[in-house]
Amino acid sequence: MTHPIRPVDDHDEPALLRDQFRQLLRYRALLAAGVVVGLLGGGFLALSGDDTYTASGEVQVRSATADPFATGASADKGINIGSERQTAVSDTVGDLAAGTLLKKGDDVTARKLLTGLQVTNPPNTLTLRFSYTGATPEQARSRAEALANAYLAHRKARTEESIDNMANGYRAQLEPLEEKRDLLEERAGVDGDDVSSARANIIVSISELSRKISELKALDTTPGYLNKKPVAPTEPAGAGLPLLLGLGAVVGLALGLLLSWVRLVFDPAVRSPRELVRSLGAPLLGTLPRERAAVGTLLAIGRSGSRLAEEYRAVAFRLAYDPSFAERRRLLVTAPRGDNAAAAAAAVNLAAAFAEMGRDVLLVEADLRTPSLARDLGPAAHEVRPPRWAAEEGDRSWPAGGRSNVDVPGSGAFALVAGATADNVPRALTSASVGRIVAEADRPGAVVIVLAPPVLSYADAVALVDRVEGVMIVCDPREVHRSDLERIREIIGASGGQVLGALLHPGRSRLRRADRRSTSARRHSGGGPQGPAVEEDAPEVTGDPSETMGLRSFTLPGARR
Repeated sequence: MTHPIRPVDDHDEPALLRDQFRQLLRYRALLAAGVVVGLLGGGFLALSGDDTYTASGEVQVRSATADPFATGASADKGINIGSERQTAVSDTVGDLAAGTLLKKGDDVTARKLLTGLQVTNPPNTLTLRFSYTGATPEQARSRAEALANAYLAHRKARTEESIDNMANGYRAQLEPLEEKRDLLEERAGVDGDDVSSARANIIVSISELSRKISELKALDTTPGYLNKKPVAPTEPAGAGLPLLLGLGAVVGLALGLLLSWVRLVFDPAVRSPRELVRSLGAPLLGTLPRERAAVGTLLAIGRSGSRLAEEYRAVAFRLAYDPSFAERRRLLVTAPRGDNAAAAAAAVNLAAAFAEMGRDVLLVEADLRTPSLARDLGPAAHEVRPPRWAAEEGDRSWPAGGRSNVDVPGSGAFALVAGATADNVPRALTSASVGRIVAEADRPGAVVIVLAPPVLSYADAVALVDRVEGVMIVCDPREVHRSDLERIREIIGASGGQVLGALLHPGRSRLRRADRRSTSARRHSGGGPQGPAVEEDAPEVTGDPSETMGLRSFTLPGARR
């Protein structure tokens, strides 16, 4: 009993993230370019910028107090550290510091001086940190110290001014009381006890005001302490070359990921197996590994220790137990467009795998435009007698003209009907002979595999779909487009066929593809060591899909033409 293929869950977020990350890694050139740009930018910033130096000093702020050692005395009484920070960067402090620096020979304006100043407050403290960035270490030290001292001097002057204002106010209240006291002393002998009582009350008020004035004069007006004097820095401030290079690499990697994501969004190619399955509407049958030992050889089945052969066997077993394939045992192997070499290799190896399973396999090369299986298989193919019905009818044209047996080392053999150039490709593909050959799959234990040209380059594969209903698409995931897969699904479905699945191959290198194109050009244009030249009266192959759309015969397998 076969179980239906469980569809991939599109809402599996970890799987989606893994797929997206793998898809981004496909564009390694963009990632590398982003990292290189980031490193160059970081190096440029590190080497082109002028060196600056930063010196820091710390000031502890305190309030004016009468007895700092008294029990319960609080140093932060009346201090708003946020306001003090704003005062430290005010123009008044800048003017005081500029005046001090001018006396030492450093002529700088208050506005320019304050541009290099940064005042911060460490959390939960009454400390202000004065940091100044200058062109030289000594300039940074001297200006940071001048600004800190100017802040302390300004704060002390402001505290003393407040004390003087309060003392003057008390003195203004004291003068009328003293005059009234003197007047009552003159009348003390006339009015008696009433005058003495009023005079005593005035004396008490005078004493209270005098005490307050004395307390104000006794206040400790120290505004704070310079706990940490600025020192000349020994190294330039800011990020060094290693840090800037590291930051540049991180930023460059982020830029590369962004460029890769943009490239991924606009990439028409299939980005993942999940997307291929969704676009084609069929499962993924397998993914062929890349094998160096397979270069130049078509048959992988029969080589010991071949990972490629094991993958072909797995695909064959999966097809053998697929209900759609097991019912008819007919398989059409084709590619979307372009090079059909991978589809030819898949058809040959699947035929060998089915033969290894004990099936009676017939491989039909329906590529009548560039037939190459007989040449590529070489000595492994031995010509045998044509079928009885072909001998009786005397039909020597394709596909009844000849048949070969292909020996698979250690696996058996399968029959091959090699392709041949035809004057009228549509008529040859829709002939009664093709129907008779495809009908051989109805025999018990028989399997018919048909190799067709790319389905989007020619309509040859579409002309065979009504006889070979099961279709397998062999494609390179880096080159096939989602729109191509969707179009293939629509074409095959409208023709009455069914896409059984897709087989992914790793593709060919540019050099191998160029060699193959040049070999094909030599084969079609003038012979050479790769094969005989095409005859002058052979039909011209233009690649126009309309060539096979003219005739579409539905002749029964037993009918005669």
